[in-house]
Amino acid sequence: MASDKPGFLANWHNLLPGIALCFAITLVSVAAQALEERVLEHPYVEALVLAILLGIAVRTVWSPDVRYRTGIAFSAKQLLEVAVVLLGASLSLGAILASGPALLAGIVGTVAIGIVAGFFICRALDLPVRMAILVACGNAICGNSAIAAVAPVIGAQPKDIAASIAFTAVLGVLMVLGLPLFVPLAGMSDNQYGVLAGLTVYAVPQVLAATVPVSLLSTQVGTLVKLVRVLMLGPVVLFFSLVAARLPAEPGAVSGKGGRVGFTKLVPWFILGFLALATCRSIGVIPDAAVKPLAHLAGFLTVLSMAALGLGVDVRVLARVGGRVTLAVTGSLVVLVGTSLLLIHVLGIS
Repeated sequence: MASDKPGFLANWHNLLPGIALCFAITLVSVAAQALEERVLEHPYVEALVLAILLGIAVRTVWSPDVRYRTGIAFSAKQLLEVAVVLLGASLSLGAILASGPALLAGIVGTVAIGIVAGFFICRALDLPVRMAILVACGNAICGNSAIAAVAPVIGAQPKDIAASIAFTAVLGVLMVLGLPLFVPLAGMSDNQYGVLAGLTVYAVPQVLAATVPVSLLSTQVGTLVKLVRVLMLGPVVLFFSLVAARLPAEPGAVSGKGGRVGFTKLVPWFILGFLALATCRSIGVIPDAAVKPLAHLAGFLTVLSMAALGLGVDVRVLARVGGRVTLAVTGSLVVLVGTSLLLIHVLGIS
């Protein structure tokens, strides 16, 4: 089947109203995060989450007409795919070598257990398969970014993406505030706490928020473990791109088609682009000076895409699944923390 991109590009003027609307919401969200950073020193509610909430708020009081829908759809899909590709430029395989084989295996195992356990907890609470995958991946890897990366691969619905991100974000803030209590209550060393934070806290900025108040060592260890954990995003997204066609059909989901398909159809272009940029970064083709601008661009496009997703969400749908999603996220997080503590004990980290 031919790609829909040429159609979009041929009618680029039809994209502008919707993109402009998403862009405006993105600017407000980014400005709000900057204000948080200035007043509170850390962005406890990230621009990505704010964009979804603002998009939902706009959608609740006003439903964009046909003039906006093409651009909103483009922002939610194509621009999100570009953001996923650009994320690859921020990941270096050198971080894996620096962490040591035992800890690396432990991180891989923790992520795998977190995804499997989270998925079955979600299914036990009768959440749809695709939402279960999003919640499980968000908890186990890197929260909002993992959800945003996995969603287009499995054909998740906007309401499932928004619900997963919204409730995961709430738990992420609670983790930042509550995790430091493990130091006095569990008698953890700064090194142990850094490993725990890196394995359980969702986003890199949140790892900093959770570890900086403890010690410099906790911050350094937590950041390293977190970066290695983020590297799991590529293999996980690749895995789900391979099994996406076998997922059960759901109303509104983009299901895979049966029959023989080629590799480029089985593995989406943006996953190949992600892996290519990660490889280029690892071998030095992408210079250090280019990493930060590319990361900022990827982050901005992701926020813009989340604004588009929010504009497509009916808040009444979120209300119906809110309790179950909260239980699922909480249960998955408890498993992740327990597995992380077990890993620290098994590896004898002191």
